[in-house]
Formats: sequence, structure tokens, C-alpha cells
Amino acid sequence: MAKIIYKFPAFAIGLSLLLISCNMNDKTASETEEVEVLPEDIVELRDDQAKLAGIKFGKFEMKSIGNVIKSNGVISVPPQSFATVSMPLGGFIKSTNLLPGNAVSRGQVLAIIENQEFVDIQQNYLEAKNRLVFAKAEYERHINLYKDDVYSEKNVQQVTVDYKNLLAVIRSLEQKLTMIGIDPDQLTEENISSSVSLRSPIKGFLKSVNINIGKYVSPTDVLFEIVNSENLYLELTLFEKDAEKVSEGQKVKFFVNNGSDVHEAVIIQTGKSVGDDKTFKVFATVTGQCDDVLPGMYVNAVIEESAEQVPSLPSEAIVSFDDKDYIFVFETEKEEEGQPFTEYRIIEVRKGVTSSGFTEVILPEGFNIDASRVVIVGAYNLLSAKKNAGEMAC
Repeated sequence: MAKIIYKFPAFAIGLSLLLISCNMNDKTASETEEVEVLPEDIVELRDDQAKLAGIKFGKFEMKSIGNVIKSNGVISVPPQSFATVSMPLGGFIKSTNLLPGNAVSRGQVLAIIENQEFVDIQQNYLEAKNRLVFAKAEYERHINLYKDDVYSEKNVQQVTVDYKNLLAVIRSLEQKLTMIGIDPDQLTEENISSSVSLRSPIKGFLKSVNINIGKYVSPTDVLFEIVNSENLYLELTLFEKDAEKVSEGQKVKFFVNNGSDVHEAVIIQTGKSVGDDKTFKVFATVTGQCDDVLPGMYVNAVIEESAEQVPSLPSEAIVSFDDKDYIFVFETEKEEEGQPFTEYRIIEVRKGVTSSGFTEVILPEGFNIDASRVVIVGAYNLLSAKKNAGEMAC
């Protein structure tokens, strides 16, 4: 049988060898190319990615986080911060220019009130004061004559009674003048008036104005109500089962009319008896400036039970995956191919008690709280990046 011999041109053989050599060189280059492998507990983001993810750092806070007692109640003021203003002798309203909600200062004129009885009191006082000059001189003269055995003891006693009775009348009229707002020391025959100024006894805001010009008011009528909202307190209602859980000094956080703004108070007194409805009262002083809080407002409150100071973070800083809890902390900053990167280390922790948006964090042994910068915003975005990298796949 004849043999068939294939002959290849020399250039074809050279081309084949060149292609094989190139393929081998490409394979070798791809095999030797360096690829960065991140540790299992590290996730990295470029700075623009971190900005898009909204990453923000924070620190651990030592807080007294314990169980809380929920309650409701109202805003109130102590008796010395609430005034009901009346006119002791009544009269006609001559003038006023105030409306509910107006701010008033202590001693400010609230209204001008007119009454003929005011004139009678002033007249009687001045007359009695003038008679006192003669009565005092007569009293002193009789005392001296009695010492010289000129007058009898009976005459001295009668003069003494008259003199002291006149003093009592004057003191009584002075009290009436003061009660209606007239200074007895400034009263003279030239400034007798049928009108007096009704003044505010405290600083605060007018809660109600119950008068108008020309209206007659009696001594029992409430003309103004004034509230000083600088000294507010909470009157909370709790169930008897919580009686042993509250005490003076505990902190209270409360919300007005289901709002989102958090206000604070401190318990100053707890009720000493339980009502028929099995509830008792707790009183707490409002702390800090609360411009939007007014007496009579309804509040929802949480009372923090006493607890020791523990490391805590905003609850959103702690993320969960596969029934485990994690936080992210800053690891380092670096640059690759001209791009700035930040590395974040994921650390497994355990959650404790949660209260008011903060959660107790139980950290692994040896963790340096003071030196750590914790991701408090954007932690879930970092968790997503970690999972997408395949390093936390189920």
C-alpha cells in the first residue's frame, strides 16, 4: 500500500509554534496576575460609594438603659405658678387691652376698675388718720396728768380706749386700701380716686380673660387666669402593679399630643395611695426648655427603670444576619489605582436592652471602645455590600 505523505510549508509550522507560544504566555500572565483577597471580616467601599450609602461614624455612649414603664397624663403647673385674679370689692370695668395668650409681668396693670366704695374707703381712712393726731396728743396729755395725780384712772382708761380704737380703724382701712391696690402711704386728700388698677400677682401668660368694658364684676368673679409655664410638671397615671418600680429621681421621657419631639422630666413625688380604679399618681418636674409645651396638654410618657451605665449605640447601628448581630467599625483608608477606599471591619456582638432608640451592646473581649469609630448610619448598606461579595452567603 502506498504511503501518503503530507508536507507543510515551513512558514505554517512556524506560525503554529508562535500561536502556541502566545497562548502559553497569556495563560502564564493570567495565572500570575495579582488579585487582592480581602479578609472574611472586611468590606471596602470607594469614597463615592460610601457617600452614596450615607455612611456616618459615631462613638459608643454609656447610658442607663433599662426596662421602661409606659404611662400617660397631663401637663400641669404648681399652685404658685397659677393665679386666679378677682377684684375683692367688685366694681365696673373701666378699661383693659389684654387678650388670652398675652404675656404679662408681675405687677403689670391688667384692668382699671371703678367703684364708688373705693372713694368711701379713702375718705374714711384720711379722716381717721387726721383724727389720730388729736387722739394721740390727748392720750399723751392724759397719761402725763395722771402721773401728776391731776386726772383719775377712769379718765385715762377712756382716752386710751378711744385712741386704740382709732388705731384699729386706721389699720383696718389700710388693709382694705392695700387689698384694692392703693398704697396708704401715697394717699392724700388731693389724689382720691374712684378708679383703681388691678395688677398681675405673677409673671406668665393669660389663660383666660373674662371681662369687657362696662361690665360689673363681683368679688367672687374670676376676671383673669394667669399661668407661668416656666415651672411645669407632669401628672402621670400608673397602675398599682408598677408602684414598686418608680421612685424619686427617675428620668421620664414624654411626648406631647403624640408628637415626635422628646421632652424630659424627673420624678419628684409618687402617690401614697391607690384609687378605686387601681391607679396612682406620679409627679415629675419638666427639665429643659419646652417652648411648645403648655399646661393642660395630654402626654405619653415612658419612665426609665434604674439601670447601670452600659455601652450603647443607636439601634440602627446594629444589623442582623443569620440570627447573629453585627456592627461595623472603621478599619483603614487606602488608595488603589488612584481611587480612595475605606475598609470597614464587621464585628459580631450581642444585643442587650433597647430603650428610646438606643440598644445595649455586649462586645467581644478585648474590644477597645474608646478607640473605635462605629458606623451608626448606613450599616445595612455595608451588610448588603458584604453579602453581595459572597462572603456571607447562606
